[in-house]
Amino acid sequence: MLYLDQKDRGVMAIPQGIKKISDTVWEIPQSYKPGMLVPARIYATEKLLKDMDDGVFDQVTNVACLPGIVKYALCMPDGHWGYGFPIGGVAAFDTEKGVISPGGIGFDINCGMRLVLTNLTYDEVKPRLKELVDSLFYRVPAGVGSTGFIKMSQSEFEEVVEQGSRWCLKKGLAWPEDLELTEERGCFPGADASKISRKAIERGFHQVGTLGSGNHYCEIQVAKPENIFDEKTARAFGFTIPNQVAIMFHCGSRGFGHQVATDYLQVFLNVMERKYGIQVKDRELACAPFSSPEGQDYFAAMKCGVNMAFANRQVILHSIREVFSDIFKRSPEDLGMSMSYDVTHNTAKIEEHTVDGKKRKLLVHRKGSTRAFGPHMEGIPDKYKETGQPVIIGGSMETGSYLMAGLSTGAEAFYSTAHGSGRTMSRHQAKRMYRGEKLKKDMEGRGIYVRSDSWGGLAEEAGAAYKDIDEVVEATELAGLSKRVVRLIPIGNIKG
Repeated sequence: MLYLDQKDRGVMAIPQGIKKISDTVWEIPQSYKPGMLVPARIYATEKLLKDMDDGVFDQVTNVACLPGIVKYALCMPDGHWGYGFPIGGVAAFDTEKGVISPGGIGFDINCGMRLVLTNLTYDEVKPRLKELVDSLFYRVPAGVGSTGFIKMSQSEFEEVVEQGSRWCLKKGLAWPEDLELTEERGCFPGADASKISRKAIERGFHQVGTLGSGNHYCEIQVAKPENIFDEKTARAFGFTIPNQVAIMFHCGSRGFGHQVATDYLQVFLNVMERKYGIQVKDRELACAPFSSPEGQDYFAAMKCGVNMAFANRQVILHSIREVFSDIFKRSPEDLGMSMSYDVTHNTAKIEEHTVDGKKRKLLVHRKGSTRAFGPHMEGIPDKYKETGQPVIIGGSMETGSYLMAGLSTGAEAFYSTAHGSGRTMSRHQAKRMYRGEKLKKDMEGRGIYVRSDSWGGLAEEAGAAYKDIDEVVEATELAGLSKRVVRLIPIGNIKG
């Protein structure tokens, strides 16, 4: 094994003695920090590794100190500093001896991606692009505090968070195949609304069907022939015609998920050391034994956040179908507006994985990371058994995104992969460097029509604030986590 010394970077960022396992796998040994129970591994090219912020190395090694962690603490190629875990962090815990931590899941529980197909081409959409984006901006509320068109009582919202996409199907807001093509069929079983606070319900019951703010978006994209990397898999995922138009959107559980995480962080801080004797390197890693009453309560509440996000994306899909149908005067079915897939980020799930030759049930935390099951694995739709699970990796609104496929070689990472390009600068820094008005004009000059709730919010999402999506995806593929299928180019975007 080779070693990369800090002097190669010129600043005290990359941990001294980090081992180069391969061109895309780097290991920080247990000796790096007292209390580490397992090594930490970072998936990245050397360039991406050197560009990672200092917090990634500190946070991933802190995660390696948590009780019951199995094999490695991991960080994906898009990794950057987050709350508790790095964004891009993955960790699996023994279900009896391990913990559950909101910092390993995130405040926006089940912040995820959905990709929707059409049978329209770029030439057909281009003349109507502004009309489409303007209508989507009106019909899919975006921005801080935005509320949806669906009015429901707080008691009905409790049904939503327990049923997820199934509630949408009953209300005529989903097609049956939408559930088939959503991770876990759009519902994590075991969600219990009695485990969530009244404040969480009050924050969330009027937000179903809304994008929110930050890096959430709804984007019209084109799959150009030269950007098809695997034609057979692309066809299986729904891309069958040249210059096909698709819609990708990214959102989660909004203020509801944030409140669930906030509530249980406080619960865990109160009991973690006093009741269970657990000490952590960082209070943001507050946790409880997974098998404890507090751990199980949070797990049930977290599932409510997951299901709210599934319902949120499903209602947004319903609105998108209506917009396209209204503008093109054809039914959504006639427009071919079926789903390719819906993937989750920011979850914890019980999964079976082989560790050191033995099958074990583990609680896998994925914080800003996507599940990437390989071919023939349980838990993916039958139509994707031969290809592996579709993986959606969102880039910036200026650069494009990727549809990838899970691989059998992803076992060492608990079949996890990157979820996006990953930030290189803070939102405040981006707002100091860019102006939303100018960015909008520049993007339109390059054929991307964008609408945003605020100029500041648009500036925060400038393409230069993110890593190079092509580099992240290349590292992901070289590491055997998932493979490229289609690169999708943005032509229209709505932002919060």
